[in-house]
Amino acid sequence: MTEALLAFVAVFALALLRVPLAFAMGLVGFVGLGLLRGWPATMANAAQTVYDTGFAYTLSVVPLFILMGNFVARAGLAHELFRAAYAFIGHVRGGLAHATVLACAGFGAICGSSIATAATMSRVAYPSMKKLGYADHLSTGVIAAGGTLGIMIPPSTILVIYGIVTETNIGELFAAGLLPGLLCAALLMSAVAWITWRDPAAGPAGERTPWRERRRAVGRVWGVALLVVVVLGGIYGGVFTATEGAGIGAAGAFLFALARRTLTWRVLFEILVESARTTAMLFTILIAAMLFSGFVNFTTMPGDLKSMILDAGLSPLMVVAAMMAVYVLLGTVMEELSMVLLTIPVFFPIVVGLGFDPVWFGVLIVLVVQIGLISPPVGMNLFVLNALLKDVPLVQIFRGVWLFVAALVAALIVVLEVQPLALWLPSFMR
Repeated sequence: MTEALLAFVAVFALALLRVPLAFAMGLVGFVGLGLLRGWPATMANAAQTVYDTGFAYTLSVVPLFILMGNFVARAGLAHELFRAAYAFIGHVRGGLAHATVLACAGFGAICGSSIATAATMSRVAYPSMKKLGYADHLSTGVIAAGGTLGIMIPPSTILVIYGIVTETNIGELFAAGLLPGLLCAALLMSAVAWITWRDPAAGPAGERTPWRERRRAVGRVWGVALLVVVVLGGIYGGVFTATEGAGIGAAGAFLFALARRTLTWRVLFEILVESARTTAMLFTILIAAMLFSGFVNFTTMPGDLKSMILDAGLSPLMVVAAMMAVYVLLGTVMEELSMVLLTIPVFFPIVVGLGFDPVWFGVLIVLVVQIGLISPPVGMNLFVLNALLKDVPLVQIFRGVWLFVAALVAALIVVLEVQPLALWLPSFMR
């Protein structure tokens, strides 16, 4: 166990020296395993890990879903989703903010990335809210928080990576994320309602949209909605695997963008480059995490921690609650994906050993990542907005996000206490 603790200290020390966490994890894992097992075996293991990860069939779902999201984003879907949501609820107080949450949920069903969802919606929703006189703290807070729905509403990149690392069924994870994702959206909208009730001037109501315009707005998004139903419905129904579904989704998104005449050779090249860049970043982090987890699993740390927890006499649910508290605190100072991959080798065996469903734990992991993405001082979504919205001070963004953080913490508590919320839909796939 001592070796593993020293390894964690080394990773954090390298991170403080501004070494990218992926390289820190990979380096520490490689050196640690070399000292314990010998260098020839470690070099062979590292080469095999890189090869197996790079050529794993199941991992092809990651670039395909990323490609699917990029095609649909370039086709202007985010604008259409926002207009459709606003057409129905824009006339109520805070209507634009409510529409932003719904549009983020819809875009998340295609994109699978929190940062991409927040960045896209900042360009789509913020100008409209600014024009109508919304307070900056509400506008930026709801965009940052709504963006986190991109990793809960399936397909989710985080759930895919969690499923691969823990060997959990990805289709069941997607099914498990649906109801908690809708719960998160509802709680974020409740936070908007509370803010505008306390300060009506923060989110004034817009004009009521005639039913003819509402039907027209829905007509603009029905094609991609059908694509989502086909892809996710096929995965849930066992018609095809998650990887096959991702391939169908990417092909359908390409045809969707082509039909809307938004693709040129230049745009297609930019989409492919962006998808390749994102995929390379995720694979680098994943390979490094696999090297580090191999070292941690080789030590006695997972077994020792499990024994300590069982001997402490805590209830299993209290143990998981303590893990979630650790994650929430770590999320305020660490990049979220790296944080999860760094701690999974330690926490996952304990959770499974306590008898909990790994699918349920995967949903909890995504919830704490959501919270971390909007938790000051280093929430990634907050800095994405700060970079894109030059006229909004960072202090305003920080001010506006706290109630939405509380809403996601409430969602975490509900899923922690009510396990069937995450496990009901996956039960039909078993």
